[in-house]
Amino acid sequence: MSKVSQEILLQRAEKEFLQGNYAKALRSYGLILKDYPSLDEAKVGAYLSDLGDESGEEAQALFDYYQMIKEEKKNAVEIIHSLINSLDTTKESIYELLDVPEEEQIEYGDGIRYSDFLRLVESRGNFRQAFEDIMFSTKVVITDKDEFIDFVTKLADEGFDEMALGYLDATASLFGNDQEVLALYNVVQGMKK
Repeated sequence: MSKVSQEILLQRAEKEFLQGNYAKALRSYGLILKDYPSLDEAKVGAYLSDLGDESGEEAQALFDYYQMIKEEKKNAVEIIHSLINSLDTTKESIYELLDVPEEEQIEYGDGIRYSDFLRLVESRGNFRQAFEDIMFSTKVVITDKDEFIDFVTKLADEGFDEMALGYLDATASLFGNDQEVLALYNVVQGMKK
């Protein structure tokens, strides 16, 4: 295999990955690793394609991060691998800490119920610490309007204004013209001042 074909294979695998075709991308990266077992690009691609089957958003975010650091850091592959292991460990730790039964872990996938998140807040002592602990590794599953209002208000109280606005913008249409939800915009804007 020549250098050109290696680049073409990498481009094809990367394109499959970016399109969210993680199984195909994993096969493509695997074929590259068969001929080039020490090729860092293919190693990272294989790691992230495997992760993509479970959580595409996390895989895409880590891929973007890798693209930023690969030129400046010699250990970029190790950093990505460490982050993947850290994400898995954090999720397991949260489930263990909250004593979440295994069947509920499967039900909520990469997220935890808001009530479980509030228990984590209690154990950590404050909302900010608990949210920072989970914000990159899991999602908070909100099931009703009251939970949503409480969550967005607490985000704003703790200085996560842009994130609170992002949640509002993304979900406001779900609540229609609900005045309590629309009032959250004023709450968040008031916290920014």
